[in-house]
Amino acid sequence: MNGSVLPEDVLRDAPSYTPHPHELADLDLLLAGAYAPLTGFLGRADLDALRRRGRLADGTPWPVAVTLQIPHEIASRLVLDDPLRRTVILTDPEGAPVAALEVTDAWPVADRRYGVGGTVRRMGDGGHGPFQRLRRTPEEVRALLPPGRVLGVIADRPLHRPQLAQIAHAARTLGAHLLIMIPVSGPGPDGLPPEALVRAVFAARDRMPPATIVAVPLLTRGDEMRDALLRARVAGSYGVTHLLATGETLSGGNLRVLVPRELAYDNRDGQWRWRDDIPPRNRRLAMTPREVDDLLDRGFPLPEWHTPPAVAKELVRARPPRRHRGLVVFFTGFSGSGKSTIARGLADSLRESGERTITLLDGDVVRRELSAGLGFSKADRDANVRRIGWVAAEVGRHRGMAVACPIAPYENARAAVRAMAVAAGAGFVLVHVNTPLEVCEQRDRKGLYARARAGQLRGLTGVDDPYEEPADAELTIDTTTITVPEAIEMVAAYLIDSGWVEPKMQ
Repeated sequence: MNGSVLPEDVLRDAPSYTPHPHELADLDLLLAGAYAPLTGFLGRADLDALRRRGRLADGTPWPVAVTLQIPHEIASRLVLDDPLRRTVILTDPEGAPVAALEVTDAWPVADRRYGVGGTVRRMGDGGHGPFQRLRRTPEEVRALLPPGRVLGVIADRPLHRPQLAQIAHAARTLGAHLLIMIPVSGPGPDGLPPEALVRAVFAARDRMPPATIVAVPLLTRGDEMRDALLRARVAGSYGVTHLLATGETLSGGNLRVLVPRELAYDNRDGQWRWRDDIPPRNRRLAMTPREVDDLLDRGFPLPEWHTPPAVAKELVRARPPRRHRGLVVFFTGFSGSGKSTIARGLADSLRESGERTITLLDGDVVRRELSAGLGFSKADRDANVRRIGWVAAEVGRHRGMAVACPIAPYENARAAVRAMAVAAGAGFVLVHVNTPLEVCEQRDRKGLYARARAGQLRGLTGVDDPYEEPADAELTIDTTTITVPEAIEMVAAYLIDSGWVEPKMQ
């Protein structure tokens, strides 16, 4: 799997493809040997056997499918019977080659996409991203571990005092060495960037038993059962014999899974004990992730009884109060709904305070400067919205505020923009300017609706192209019965109430 041995002309002429994030995470685990005995993505024979018997076609036990899909345009160029014409170069999001996939099976799935199976071989040194020293292979990690039991913990969230107490008790009870595995293929369940999560875990190291800490390319896929089984399998490949359970961990891979009892803080002596061993009047329950996030969002300190100060310091660095964090305010609605006017007014109002760096991404201006050459097909509209989303997320990454106001008629594109902002560590507020279509047509400042009704313009949203109303908008405004200043005030009031903006001094 390490080092490509395919001829140079094959690699030069092979098509390239960037897999989706969860597929890239699977690819990293395949190349590292964490999915052994797998050497590549599964083909139909293995997938059929897995569905019927829970085993691969050769009888090897395996928990879940590890698959890859590619576009029809790439699959149509492959000749599976010809070893020189069935290779696909898999790249990272920046386009750098990661692996060569020799496709031995391909089949249509849906939406002009094909499932493909075959062996993967590493290309290049595979070294990029922060904390490379922690990204060891399972073989390297197993060589570092002492003989005997190994307690594995998948730390996909920061470790507060209750979790540290559970870990210490389990390691002591088992007499086991501790292996902390930190998922680093994407933001964690609470949106914390991987590098911030690594720093937060290391900040708690002096409160752990002796431990080996590694970064692992794990990424959740939204399927709790599948994620849990794969995590257990990966933990076993790194040498774990006992796995401390979390809400997303199940038994698998010949591991013993430990389900910890709930702890509570005993205010009599400041210790964490089993909840039922503490009198109710002296018992303080652990904070939920939502409660921790709420304190960070509002800029309140995390209590020391719950969070070690060094961990709290890292969390404040990574998740400053909302008023100091990046934000994307994304307006959507029909042409003529008033979204651009409200967005410009909001941006002007926020600039007056001088507290925020404001970037206004107006749909028409973006079309000229960022998306010149794109038309109004569904694909081009999606591309335009995603470009706006990428720029807005980068503004948010550097703790500025982006105000965007495209029509953005499609749910998938809006969801992608939200995901970009969250991945960048920024907030996201979707404002649906829900002015009825008939009102927008009456306004028709640009004459678009008149041209569309006369057959002179095609693809106008609301006339001959659909608008998918958002069900996840943080704020909905109808400008039929309110003025522009009132609409601006509604948005500003929401941002103040939710902590994104400081109240204006009267």
